Amino acid sequence: MKNRYETVFIATPVLSEAQMKEAVDKFKDLIVKNKGEIRHEENWGLKKLTYPIQKKSTGFYYLIEFEAEGSFIQTLELEYRRDERIIRFLTFKMDKYSVEYAEKKRSNKTAAKVEE
Repeated sequence: MKNRYETVFIATPVLSEAQMKEAVDKFKDLIVKNKGEIRHEENWGLKKLTYPIQKKSTGFYYLIEFEAEGSFIQTLELEYRRDERIIRFLTFKMDKYSVEYAEKKRSNKTAAKVEE
């Protein structure tokens, strides 16, 4: 059975738009190639870090929500560690409540955009 996960990674701020897209595509392809299914993604853009990481004070944040086998997470995180563009990452398994919350939050955002 597949589990639902949410992963956020921070890429180094020196990347161009094309390089950032290339990094995102690499991890999305990795998920799909390992029989995962991407449910949602958000580009949070360039944000200030709470504390400097590798002498950088900002980073590009990107979120991917996906379904995959539990054994795949080790592979994903190993790729994050190997990629010098990624300065931080966090992946967690979503329980049914966090899945409901995320979907409700997204549907509220969509409803708000429709009203505008």
